[in-house]
Amino acid sequence: MRFLERERAVAAELLPGLDEGLRAVSLTELEGADGPGLGLFRDSGGPGLLVPAAHRGRGATALEALRVQRALGSRAPWLAATSSLHHFSTAVLLAEASADRDPEWMLVEGVAAGNRLVAFGFAEERPGAGILAPMTTATMEDDGLRVSGVTRTYGLAGSMDLLAIGVMMPQMDGKPGEEPAVALVPAESEGMSVDGAGTDGERVTLDDVLVAPELVVTASSSPNGRPDTLAAGFVWFRLLATVGCLGAASTLVERVLRDDRVSESERVGLLVEAEGAMSAAEGVARRIDDDGPDESTLAHALYVRYSVQDTLSRIVPRTIELLGDRDTTTSD
Repeated sequence: MRFLERERAVAAELLPGLDEGLRAVSLTELEGADGPGLGLFRDSGGPGLLVPAAHRGRGATALEALRVQRALGSRAPWLAATSSLHHFSTAVLLAEASADRDPEWMLVEGVAAGNRLVAFGFAEERPGAGILAPMTTATMEDDGLRVSGVTRTYGLAGSMDLLAIGVMMPQMDGKPGEEPAVALVPAESEGMSVDGAGTDGERVTLDDVLVAPELVVTASSSPNGRPDTLAAGFVWFRLLATVGCLGAASTLVERVLRDDRVSESERVGLLVEAEGAMSAAEGVARRIDDDGPDESTLAHALYVRYSVQDTLSRIVPRTIELLGDRDTTTSD
């Protein structure tokens, strides 16, 4: 089997037409919110990749989703990164819906059936802030949660159907203090506006936006031992984002493997590093498929994420050096 053939075959099966569509467009055109990548992702059913087939999604296992994401990263790195943020929000909803609570399953089915995109507005651009550290204020009212503040969505603001945003709210069990939660805000909500969509300065402003109670997911584990819903989302995000980056680097490795000017030992060395990194990530995926995501799996995902990062720090400079002709080194 040729390099990346397995991943692209899984992508073709689960998201028909996507790989061919991305391959037909130049990388320069694909890299950004103004390109056709998000449209191709929607048309292929990408928003429902993680949603069970019984709920109108593609029903991908974790291992299959991992392989799809590597294939996606090899064609369109920006789209791979952006879709990882969407899948995080979907995974949170799926974890919350595992107890067959109707509102969550209705949301999940709506995302899959309507190919709706869920943007991700959290705090990772603030040094020292936890990912759920709110950039918003939230107050509980009888009819839901009132949210105000400003966040960034990394290219999805102009295309999103829902915005997932971190908030702090009173603990649901009545104990004193607050707990982190995720509020899902419909894009058409009164009081929500978008500035600079598709640019580096893109931001979303929420001005006293009302969020219905069924669209607020807390970080607490349920009494029946269900895994922490946010931990489940973070497992998926770390795994898919890591493999999306590996997919981008794999494109460079693929070019080296096709270049007869490069020695066989160099090509084999890069192949071993890339496939070793993928095998490590597949171990996390198999653990999710066997036991489901939990905090222990999140730790495993983080170990793999940093290991793959170190691998990429070796792969990318070496491939660029080996490919160092004028066309490669001067192209965007």
